[in-house]
Amino acid sequence: MSYQNSQTPRNSLTRGISVLAASSALVLGIPLLLPGVAQAQNQMLVAETTAIAATSAQNQTLHLNNDRVYSYNLEVSRGTTVDGMYIPVGATILGRYEPASGGLRYVATGVRMNGRTYNLDATSEVLEDQKDPRDTSAGAIAEDAGIGAAGGAILGEVFGNADIGEILGGAVAGGVAGNVTADRVVVVEPEETIILYSS
Repeated sequence: MSYQNSQTPRNSLTRGISVLAASSALVLGIPLLLPGVAQAQNQMLVAETTAIAATSAQNQTLHLNNDRVYSYNLEVSRGTTVDGMYIPVGATILGRYEPASGGLRYVATGVRMNGRTYNLDATSEVLEDQKDPRDTSAGAIAEDAGIGAAGGAILGEVFGNADIGEILGGAVAGGVAGNVTADRVVVVEPEETIILYSS
């Protein structure tokens, strides 16, 4: 009997402090996290997106226009687990490159492994476009400059006296035009890592 009486004030005191803390938190607008709630919030933070590292399944460099859809596969370059399913190295990611602001984004729809195909919902960050390196290479610019120089020489002949200034002027104009008007493409190298995010 005396044992119960000695514990009752302590339990009452603990309850009183809890009620006082909760009341103060409500009045002051301070969020009060009970142990169970804090644990649940930590579990929600851990459940983040899963990253899948992959590379292009094509052996050549791809030059993809930023306004078109391209259906190409990727290959998993690092094994990972997505939604409890292990995806090994070498598994084939099925999907396509789709237009996005600033370039293209890879959208995965499935994964093929062990002779079976499974659904997969994952996307990459935007793969940024750039001026087509095939149009801005030294050879392409020289070709444009040559066309411009020929144009300058022809104009000089038509209007009489083709001089070196007209020919050089045409060459510069041709080279600049080739560099400025180059298409914007997304370049995907065979060994380039593309990170897909599955949530």
